[in-house]
Amino acid sequence: MTSSLKLGLKLRTLFCAIPLLAAMVSQPVLAEVVTIDRVVALVNKNAITQLELNRKVTAIKANLERQKVKLPPDNVLQQQVLEKMILDQLQIQYAEMTGLKVDDKQLENAINNLAEQNKLTVPEFRKRLESNNIPWRQFREEIRQEIIMARLKEREIDSRVVVTESEINDYLKLSEGKMGMEYLLAQIQVNIPENASPEIIQAKRARIQAALEEINAGKSFETVAASYSNDPNATKGGNLGWRPAGSLPPAFTSLLEKTPIGSMTDVVRTPVAFHIFKLLDKRTEEQRVIMKQTHARHILIRSNEIVSTDDARTKLLQIRERIMSGQDFATMAKSYSDDITAAKGGDLGWLSPGETVPQFEEAMNALQLNEISMPVQSPFGFHLIQALERRDQDVTKEQARFKIRNELKQRKAEEQYDDWLRQLRDRARVVIRLKDE
Repeated sequence: MTSSLKLGLKLRTLFCAIPLLAAMVSQPVLAEVVTIDRVVALVNKNAITQLELNRKVTAIKANLERQKVKLPPDNVLQQQVLEKMILDQLQIQYAEMTGLKVDDKQLENAINNLAEQNKLTVPEFRKRLESNNIPWRQFREEIRQEIIMARLKEREIDSRVVVTESEINDYLKLSEGKMGMEYLLAQIQVNIPENASPEIIQAKRARIQAALEEINAGKSFETVAASYSNDPNATKGGNLGWRPAGSLPPAFTSLLEKTPIGSMTDVVRTPVAFHIFKLLDKRTEEQRVIMKQTHARHILIRSNEIVSTDDARTKLLQIRERIMSGQDFATMAKSYSDDITAAKGGDLGWLSPGETVPQFEEAMNALQLNEISMPVQSPFGFHLIQALERRDQDVTKEQARFKIRNELKQRKAEEQYDDWLRQLRDRARVVIRLKDE
């Protein structure tokens, strides 16, 4: 429950390829422009059309041009974008099959937050999008899909990743004197299929070597990444952003320690891919942390295929009424909570900012001491929350361990997510008709 779900949704400038009808009033006959669509890929039983692909490619081109990245050839970019659309479609299908949905109310909340982040009202936000030829209905559905995929990753991967205290201790020993190191990275990644034959592995090795040769011949890293990389960030020039050292495998950090800023590593082989990293920058953050903590407890009711969201909310309201009438919170948590903290009466201990998902933390921070919240929805279900105590605490050591735990968890989650996506792709029936006439 305390893992942080970061959707990271930002306003994207998407340009849709919409044909326009041109007419002159003086002309007796209007010439209508007809756009012929076709299927470019079948993903199980769903189709991806040429117009859908064109819209995505146009958006990616605009993004790369804003970054001043030289565009790869159109056919290469089309293949890269289509593969990303296939992976997205497979995740949406899996979410639907397993009952994961985002209702209209949750979608409206996300769009309201996006508008606020851009300092706009929702009508102003909509007008801004439509002025850039982005249909409002299309935008809403794309945001819905982004939320679904983020929650799917949280459910299938992030929530199952465990980092032990011994792993944290081992990391502290290995990284003594290097705490707080972060790397700004770009990557070219060529995936290796599961159970790949020696011939396939050799072909993938040849692909990463071809990418390296193009860079050495003078092409920019970003352009080559957009052409060759299988990483989801390929269409951003391979840029991974700032990565804490602990979120990277030790083999990677050993290479990066020896790599000058602005230079590339050698080709690195992992069980699932070949990689080339470019070190864009690095920094060390020294931290002394005094933090406001809250001692809280909660009761969680999960919604699923059997228990609807309305049923979960109603059940919590009934539990809240019983507590307000005098029944003990801890006893009710032991009897009804779906969280692992039920055995402890729902006690979560002392919580620091960032240790819980944003919906939970915001509601908890708004409570007076001993006040009990109304049902609060999070990706895990519905919560009743009670704030018991608050304090200012020097948590420098604790925060260091918490930061390391998150970094190690991020590393494990990314490795498992890549592997999960690869298995999802391998199990699917995908027919690509990009080159069909």
